[in-house]
Amino acid sequence: MNSPTTAAISARELRRTFGTNEAVAGIDLDVEYGEIYGFLGPNGAGKSTTVKMLCTLLGITSGSATVAGFDVDRQPGEIRLRIGVALQDSSIDGKQTGREMLHLQGRLYGLNRADITERMDDVIGLVDIGDAIDDRVDSYSGGMKRRLDLAMSLIHRPQILFLDEPTTGLDPASRSAVWSEVRRLNREYGTTIFLTTQYLEEADELADRVGIISGGLIEAEGTPADLKRRIGADLIVAEVDGDPESAADALRAIDGIDEVQTHQNELAIATSNGAGLIAQVAVALDGCGVPVTSLTLRTPTLDDVFLQVTGTHFDEGDGPQPEGAPHDSGPAGGGTTESDRKVAS
Repeated sequence: MNSPTTAAISARELRRTFGTNEAVAGIDLDVEYGEIYGFLGPNGAGKSTTVKMLCTLLGITSGSATVAGFDVDRQPGEIRLRIGVALQDSSIDGKQTGREMLHLQGRLYGLNRADITERMDDVIGLVDIGDAIDDRVDSYSGGMKRRLDLAMSLIHRPQILFLDEPTTGLDPASRSAVWSEVRRLNREYGTTIFLTTQYLEEADELADRVGIISGGLIEAEGTPADLKRRIGADLIVAEVDGDPESAADALRAIDGIDEVQTHQNELAIATSNGAGLIAQVAVALDGCGVPVTSLTLRTPTLDDVFLQVTGTHFDEGDGPQPEGAPHDSGPAGGGTTESDRKVAS
C-alpha cells in the first residue's frame, strides 16, 4: 500500500472539550512517515484524548486532523484500516489464549485464514511471546499482556501505530523489551509510531522528535537533543534554604550566564561554561546571604526542558487527573465503545 504524499499524521487547531473542561486546546501537529514521535506530558495534559481523536475513537470538538491522508471526522473507516492502536485500557479477553485473540483480531480486519496464520507467525516472533501464545491470557504477566496487545495491533500490518503509554506499570526488564520491539518495528518495517509516554527516558531513548504537551497545548517540539540544547550546554542547579528569587538578579549579572530560572527552593542556571562559572555562582549566592544546600553541574535533561516551558518539573503534574468524560458521542463514531476498541486495537 503506497503512502500518501501528505504527513502520516497532521492536525490543525485540534480541540476537544468535555463540558467546561478543555482537554485539548488547539494542537498543531505533523508527524512524517517512518518517524517515531514521542508525545510527552503528565496525566491530565491531554495525551490520551489527542490519541483517541486521531484514532477516531473520540469525536473532535473543532479543528481538523488527518491520519494516513484521511480525515478523522469524515473518513474514520479508512483510517482504521491503516492504523494499529494499543491503548492503556486493553480489550484483551483473559479467558481466551493469545492465539485466539490474534485470530479474532485478524478476522475483525477481514483477513482470511491463510493471511492470519502467516501474519500471526510474524507478530508472535516480533513481540517475543513464544510458547505462551497458546496459554490463556489471564495467566500472562503484565509485560506479556502488553506484548500481546502490541501483537494484536500489528496483525494487519498497519502503516501507523499508536502506542498510548505502552510501558506504564511494567518492570524495567519488560519496559526495555517493549523499547526494543518499538525500535525493530520502525527499523525493519518503516512503521510510523506515535508514542505517548509519562517517562522522560522513554521519549529520550526512542523518539526522533518529541512534543511536550501541557494544559492541552504543545508547548515545545523538536528532537530530544535540540530541546536540551535550548537550555544551554551546561546547567548549574543550586538548591537553597530560602527564597531563590533574592539571589536570581545577582546570578543574572554574571557574564556568561544565559538564563536563570527559579522554582520553589531551586535555581537553574543555564550557561555554555558551567565548569568555569560554578565558583562565581557559589560566591554570588554567598554574597546574597542565601544558604546553599547543594550546588551541582550537569547537562540538561528533558525534565529541564519541561521545567523551562511549563514552569514545573515533569513529575509534579503527574497525578491522577481525569482528562474528561470516558465516553463521547462525537461526529467520527466518537464513543469509545467496546467494539471500537477491538476494531482499532
